[in-house]
Amino acid sequence: MDNDDQPIGRLLTRREMLKLLTMVGAAAAAGCAPRLGGGDAATPAATTGATAAATPTVASEAVPTLTPLAEPIATATAAAAAATAALPACVVRPEQTEGPYFVDEQLNRSDIRPDPADGSVRPGAPLALSFLVSRIAGATCAPLAGAIVDVWHCDAAGVYSGVNDSGFGSTAGQQFLRGYQTTGDGGAAAFTTIYPGWYSGRATHIHFKIRTSDGLEFTSQLYFDDALSDRVHAVEPYAGRGQRDTRNANDGIFRDGGELLTLNVTESGEGYAAVFEIGLQF
Repeated sequence: MDNDDQPIGRLLTRREMLKLLTMVGAAAAAGCAPRLGGGDAATPAATTGATAAATPTVASEAVPTLTPLAEPIATATAAAAAATAALPACVVRPEQTEGPYFVDEQLNRSDIRPDPADGSVRPGAPLALSFLVSRIAGATCAPLAGAIVDVWHCDAAGVYSGVNDSGFGSTAGQQFLRGYQTTGDGGAAAFTTIYPGWYSGRATHIHFKIRTSDGLEFTSQLYFDDALSDRVHAVEPYAGRGQRDTRNANDGIFRDGGELLTLNVTESGEGYAAVFEIGLQF
């Protein structure tokens, strides 16, 4: 399970573009230049611009109503709204490998913990994760609306859904800890998930991908402070997995810009919350 090193983000094929246009519809952002991320992505940049608060898209598909999920969803939405009101700086983040576990499930939902097939919820410390996506053009910075933000990561035991892997077997047909949201007018997309576990050869991380209607995409990963991961993983359901074998400093992918991709996590109720700001250059 340490082969998380497949090629990074790419331009989409015509078929994939048509599929993405169907997903986004008329709300997608228009008039983008033919580049997203790219060679300059690892260079930090900072400009400011007006940003309006927005409520992220709420999944329309039917998901079993589970009382424990309500508070984290509200926390994620509130965190995104509060951050958009703060006129955040646009910061270019490094692009990183997609990894072998991306599956384009097209699950439009904010709470990605349940498996839609049976409603079962992956156990773990709740994490309210919000994205603030902006567009950097010259000296201006503005929220990027209509972009699709995909999130996927392993569960507390280091297992991904929807794949066949020699390390944990087959999870084909399962869709836990996967989903996407479309950014609103304020560039916000909010998710409720769990703090990820670990697997051999990698630091604790979350994958994400941002796509636009004209076939551009940016792919990267999010990381966590090692001391926080130590505390979270010391209790169930993580503790049974044992002590992780790779910390941030020993992860070759983290060393390629991971410091700029490390979340600022705060405690929130019974779990945690984080807002990740990213500025994309076209």
